[in-house]
Amino acid sequence: MNMRKSFMTCVVLITTALTVQAQQLPAYLDESKTIEQRIDDALSRMTLNEKIRVIHAQSKFSAAGVPRLGMPDFWTDDGPHGVRPDVLWDEWVQAGQTNDSCVAFPALTCLAATWNTNLARLYGESLGEEARYRGKDMILGPGVNIYRTPLAGRNFEYMGEDPWLASRMVVPYVQGLQSKGVASCVKHYALNNDEEYRHQVNVVVSDRALHEIYLPAFRAAVTEGKAWGIMGAYNLYKNQHNCHNEVMLNRILKGDWQYDGVVVSDWGGCHDSEQAIFNGLDMEFGTWTDGLTMGRTNAYDTYYMAEPYKKLIREATGERRADLLKALDEKVRRVLRLYFRTTMNNHRAQGFLCSDDHYAAARKIAGEGIVLLKNSPVADLSAKNKKAQKPLLPLDLANCKKVLVVGENAIKMMTVGGGSSSLKVQREVLPLDGLQEFVNRQSVNCQLDYARGYVGDTVQSYDGVTVGRSLYETRSADELISEAVAKAKDADVVIVFGGLNKSNYQDSEGHDRKNFDMPYAQNRLVESLLDVNPRVVFVNISGNAAAMPWIGRVPAVVQGWFLGSESGHALADVLTGAVNPSGKLPFTWYRSLEQCGAHALNTYPGTWRADKKIIDEEYKEDIFVGYRWTDRLKKEKPLFAFGHGLSYTTFRLGKATADKTSMQQGGSITFTVPVTNTGDRAGSETVQLYIHDVKSSVERPVKELKAFQKVYLQPGETRNVTLTIGTDALSFYDEQAGQWRAEAGDFDALIGTASDQLPMRVRFTLAH
Repeated sequence: MNMRKSFMTCVVLITTALTVQAQQLPAYLDESKTIEQRIDDALSRMTLNEKIRVIHAQSKFSAAGVPRLGMPDFWTDDGPHGVRPDVLWDEWVQAGQTNDSCVAFPALTCLAATWNTNLARLYGESLGEEARYRGKDMILGPGVNIYRTPLAGRNFEYMGEDPWLASRMVVPYVQGLQSKGVASCVKHYALNNDEEYRHQVNVVVSDRALHEIYLPAFRAAVTEGKAWGIMGAYNLYKNQHNCHNEVMLNRILKGDWQYDGVVVSDWGGCHDSEQAIFNGLDMEFGTWTDGLTMGRTNAYDTYYMAEPYKKLIREATGERRADLLKALDEKVRRVLRLYFRTTMNNHRAQGFLCSDDHYAAARKIAGEGIVLLKNSPVADLSAKNKKAQKPLLPLDLANCKKVLVVGENAIKMMTVGGGSSSLKVQREVLPLDGLQEFVNRQSVNCQLDYARGYVGDTVQSYDGVTVGRSLYETRSADELISEAVAKAKDADVVIVFGGLNKSNYQDSEGHDRKNFDMPYAQNRLVESLLDVNPRVVFVNISGNAAAMPWIGRVPAVVQGWFLGSESGHALADVLTGAVNPSGKLPFTWYRSLEQCGAHALNTYPGTWRADKKIIDEEYKEDIFVGYRWTDRLKKEKPLFAFGHGLSYTTFRLGKATADKTSMQQGGSITFTVPVTNTGDRAGSETVQLYIHDVKSSVERPVKELKAFQKVYLQPGETRNVTLTIGTDALSFYDEQAGQWRAEAGDFDALIGTASDQLPMRVRFTLAH
């Protein structure tokens, strides 16, 4: 009994001691306080030098903490598709570590093509876990700039042409990433729609197009996703660089949207101390690419928001000094808020690196994002009737004696190169290897042969990361095509892995494509193969569309994207039918550039000013981007419509009904659509709802996507899909009033499975 009393006495003493200790903690370390209370306390303790210290970089990817207050350094890293390998403190060269490999997830065009918000959440969570294990506090992504032209080199990092689709996909990505205690840094805000002159382009765009097309995904990331970071873009708007832009950052982002996170400059995107101080920038990165040159011991101190800012404060007096200090405290307050959400959050998990779950997530996302563009009937090799036909895909390997794989993209790593999204992966399964593995696993009597077909890029490394198997090749284009043709003559199926790659002037940061054509003599290769074998599957590996002049002759076309670590497995899954394709295009696939508004109106890439320092690019197509433009013209249809994607099964949509015929301002209306799988295998279909304004006081698109839902069904199964929209789905941006407006009147809900397959029309009224 005495022992029990002694024990209880010890517990009381320890508890009392801990309580006293907690009471003695400074408020900024006391987790019982709100973040804002902790920020106030920390800010009051910081010196001028410490405040300046935290608002600019100290290395390629880090910003300093406050050691005196126990605040660690803050580490960022590229990119949106995987955690970039560590580089040296002041150079882009890899640091040579052995524990900084990662799982590469599919590029964001592929994620958008899943039309599956649950997978966007899984993507963010998985990436966040990898980042946490690597000690990263912010991932520089995701990207949500609009697919305005198919020549833009960085389109593969973004989520397509439609603001609603991008908005719905970015929110769960951000939430998933930040649920792991890693900040998202949504980029590139805003109007970063081409790469070639990204530092000089001054975008001229209407307020309506800005708010209806180019800002909604950013707005959703901020107001719904609660993003902790936003990265300014390189380009200019209203003659101010977007990394310090009064309208973009102060008025819209921090004013209208009440954003409470940090604005980070793109690397080298800051150009002026005065504008950086007063026009919304919070953290400056990459102003000079090498922090230890420029004639200084530490060039980071000469950043626009470093010593120059401090000098302005020390030399200023009166109201000017007060304004400089107020602006500084506002920046530091935002940085501290970021710290308390990340580096000062003691409850963050440690994360996982290259786990089985992450590879499974990458494969799942890739499989759902692959788009079956075309699948026409050809001779059925397994049928006794020689005239019998069936779709070429999925591959019937049990009845194939020889499958020929052609193309450099079958053996080329796509996780390496392309700019800041380049990765060092633990593994990347190449398409040829994925197919061979599948054949071996199935134990079928099928020979898999390979021919190079074309040479696109023989570079063996990028930023110190090697590209796997050697791509060195000395044979001419004629020799390579001749070899492929000879092997194709006796093949049951020919699979061409072609498209683009991540080299300069392809799908890559820093440059745009020079034309819309398929590169590297691939058209000649495909035509030559078709001349000797009609059973050709073309798998396009890219983040962009390209012209396909042979499309009428090729029975099967698959959009394979840049699929990351599990590329070969995911492609084999879909080609063989182990996974039923369900991806839908997140952009319009034009037949030619003349079908794209930016090119039809000759607005891309803009006009140089007389001094040759700035190029003005006017978005003359205004709100009519992608399908909005092709709908408006009503001319030749695109090659493949926005939202298009086939399946190995078939679906039937029943009659769509609405829960009411009229909705009030601020109200909502729900549409119900029965969907039946009428085929013989399980699969997913995406029901899409577009809104058509019957009569409007302003010109509006023929239709605009405003809701979608993906549904998975077993053969013969029927499920009801419900799609709910509010008044915002009926609104346009009123430039005169500077706000969104929904006009009373009649609207049509157009419902179907692609932007050119909308058989159902349900009319309803927005009441006065």
